[in-house]
Amino acid sequence: MKLNIVFWILLSLLTGSAAGAYCQGAVKVNQKTQNKIKWYTFEEAVQQNKIKKKKIMVDLYTDWCGWCKVMDKNTFSNEDIISYINKYYYPVKFNAECRDKINYNNKVYSFVGGKGRGYNELALLLSGGRLSYPTVVFIDEDLNVIQPIQGYQEPSDFYKIMRYFGEDHYKQTPWKVYIQQYNKL
Repeated sequence: MKLNIVFWILLSLLTGSAAGAYCQGAVKVNQKTQNKIKWYTFEEAVQQNKIKKKKIMVDLYTDWCGWCKVMDKNTFSNEDIISYINKYYYPVKFNAECRDKINYNNKVYSFVGGKGRGYNELALLLSGGRLSYPTVVFIDEDLNVIQPIQGYQEPSDFYKIMRYFGEDHYKQTPWKVYIQQYNKL
């Protein structure tokens, strides 16, 4: 009985205390996805962008978000999506509740909140001031936010969205026109 209680206490300490401790890197994602998508930290993606210009795609998530986990399992494990992301983007997994300070565009973003849940100011900026999870944020080669897309996205829908931003259709073609053209292919 005591051993069972000790096990559950240890398990809760390991999972609970780590929940807000890490920001990036030690990301809990579906094993299949983790082995396929080359996820970067935010700083790594920005650094890579200095070497070779590419757009950045940020998966803004939290540990407690059920739809984030579904998106990892269904959308980010899709072979076509994995291939496209790795070709056209520097993909970033960013825990919106991370407590690390992050430099972006010559400004430092910090954690806001008490001992409980809070958010990183960068998550608020990237999401356009609307913290909702999951949110995927598309950033151009000059590190300007193009657009955050909130909510769970099915693989077929997400593939269209990725191409819209990845191939610069958003610069000249309204979304409704793009979708009409895309659906005719």
